[in-house]
Amino acid sequence: MANNDSTEKINGLRERLMALRGHLDLDRKRSRIALIERESTLPNFWDDNVKAQAMLKEKSTLESSVGTFEKTLRGLEDAQVLFELAAEANDEDSAKEAEASLVSLEADVAKLELARMLSGEQDRSNCFMDINAGAGGTDSMDWAAMLMRMYARYCEGKGWKVEINDQQEGEEAGFKNVSLRIEGEFAYGFLKAEVGVHRLVRISPFDANARRQTAFASVDVYPEVDDTIHIDIPEKDYELKFIRGGGAGGQKVNKTSSTAQLRHLPTNILITCQTERSQSANKDMAFKILRARLYELELKKREAEQAAAEAQKKDISFGSQIRSYVLAPYRMVKDLRTGVETGNVDAVLNGELEEFVTAQLMGVKNPNRNAPE
Repeated sequence: MANNDSTEKINGLRERLMALRGHLDLDRKRSRIALIERESTLPNFWDDNVKAQAMLKEKSTLESSVGTFEKTLRGLEDAQVLFELAAEANDEDSAKEAEASLVSLEADVAKLELARMLSGEQDRSNCFMDINAGAGGTDSMDWAAMLMRMYARYCEGKGWKVEINDQQEGEEAGFKNVSLRIEGEFAYGFLKAEVGVHRLVRISPFDANARRQTAFASVDVYPEVDDTIHIDIPEKDYELKFIRGGGAGGQKVNKTSSTAQLRHLPTNILITCQTERSQSANKDMAFKILRARLYELELKKREAEQAAAEAQKKDISFGSQIRSYVLAPYRMVKDLRTGVETGNVDAVLNGELEEFVTAQLMGVKNPNRNAPE
């Protein structure tokens, strides 16, 4: 039994866990839990049903964070005691049981470390995702459709709901651009890791000579702004009109004159929403998307002011290539920011993105970021 090695591993996990204590702000969370518990006993607590439900949801989230930390700390202490007892009694079975518990405990510590990286103001929010075809002609439009399917699969795996808000189809295949709304806890927190330009290299199915082609598509993600955040949009700053829906039609695309087209004049942001069933609903969704876009612009402005010289900002800015998906002459997906790579291209295109997303959120850096591919 490698008791010394096990003790070192426990100590290492304990150090990682204790390093998270301050970042997780456990004392504040405990105080907030106690405050919500007191307020929930007041007779007028349910007078505002929306506020009450929001507070109880917040309490549940805080309790989960505090509870996971405390459970993991207890687990490490129990494992240490079990290792010591196994060593004294020369009990191989108990030592194996303790070793097995460390696997689970290491996963719990990793989850807490990831939770620390998902503590931004809007990380828990629903989000909008825009996918735009870039250089590469028809291949890039087909690539945009492939990316949409990849992210839809990834979201489905997390239990999130995906809706198409708008789409402009390509002449031969795919999309020139497509806008998605993604509903689920931490949708923005996870998907913000995917912002940037994605490159596809393959034998083009649209080339009669079966030549290898390179296609690009960009991904942008911004959080849905809830009603607690006020974004003022004066009437003089926008133009709203209703037009006939375009595209290939189908159940989710309006073919009546209820499509809302909203342009924000100061930024020239254009929002088109055609998937709701009425002018009013499309207008409301268009304004919701615009508020989210304006909120994200303000966040990016603040980030730029605070960290103008950071290399990371270059990594996530529009127009920068973050990941390559190579289907020929070899098969590999490689993230240029983190260095994470895999030869299982089919799995990635079917939505298995967790390794890539987690590495980016955890701040893993590719030591060869500027080296040629």
